[in-house]
Amino acid sequence: MIDSINKNISQSQRYTDFLQGLRQNGFLKSIPFLLVPTILVGVFVYGSVLWNFLISLTDFEGFGDPEYSSLDFELYTQMLSDPTFINAARNTVVLIGSFTAVCLVIGLGLAILVDRDIRFEGSVRTIYLLPMSLSFVVTSIFWAWMYNPTSGVINYLLGAVGLESLTINWLGDPATQLLAITIALVWQFSGLAMIIYLAGLRKIPQDQYEAARLDGANFRIRYLKVIIPQLKTSTFSAIVILILFSLKAFDFIYVLYGVNPGPGADILPIMMYRVAFDANNWAYGSAIAVVLLVATFVAIVPYLYYQYTKDLL
Repeated sequence: MIDSINKNISQSQRYTDFLQGLRQNGFLKSIPFLLVPTILVGVFVYGSVLWNFLISLTDFEGFGDPEYSSLDFELYTQMLSDPTFINAARNTVVLIGSFTAVCLVIGLGLAILVDRDIRFEGSVRTIYLLPMSLSFVVTSIFWAWMYNPTSGVINYLLGAVGLESLTINWLGDPATQLLAITIALVWQFSGLAMIIYLAGLRKIPQDQYEAARLDGANFRIRYLKVIIPQLKTSTFSAIVILILFSLKAFDFIYVLYGVNPGPGADILPIMMYRVAFDANNWAYGSAIAVVLLVATFVAIVPYLYYQYTKDLL
């Protein structure tokens, strides 16, 4: 009898301890606070992404309700033979590649310069970061004035140094439109790449600089062989951020050209907006949006994989 009573008391104590542990569990305490934002994000973000994908499988044109009874990938097949989509996709890839590469080179050069304890370092950082604080709308208006073929600063300076042959309509000539856009975006975001690289440089111990110098390595060898190889994380971070900003260049081009920039400046975000809201072909616009989402994942997944594998090493 006593053993049975002690066993019941022991089981009751374990049950009480279990309930007490549940009440003190931090995750369980946070569930009421996490539940609402989780539901909101699930419905309005991931639910919207899923709905957009379903729309891309229909022939919805913005009137009435979408017909979900016959879903197919016809619009994605149509993209492969659509010259407008192919041209916009090519322009998007060129813009992403050129903008990202030039920003990385300029940003790394500026970071190395600032890292060498130059005078007025804080002022230099502020000057190069200032353009990033501007919105795409302000930047586009500013560069529209800079590129003005008759009164713009760029053509004026080219003419002043005897390069009249280069005084062209930068924003009006299809051959130079993408170049002009790339230059403006590089001006705005190269300072961001500089800050990312500068943070990476400041993490490298000064002993490595000194050891390389004592081994007889000159300035170029020190950075090419010792310093820059240690900036892989900074490079990956900068690439991902710059790619995302280049995909968001819609505002910049829209202010300059509207929804019809022409073949020289047309990119996928502009085409998506034009097809969906100007031509009321919502299904095709949704398909282009899915392509942009996949492109974003293609840019982010390698970075996440690198971070994951780096932590395992």
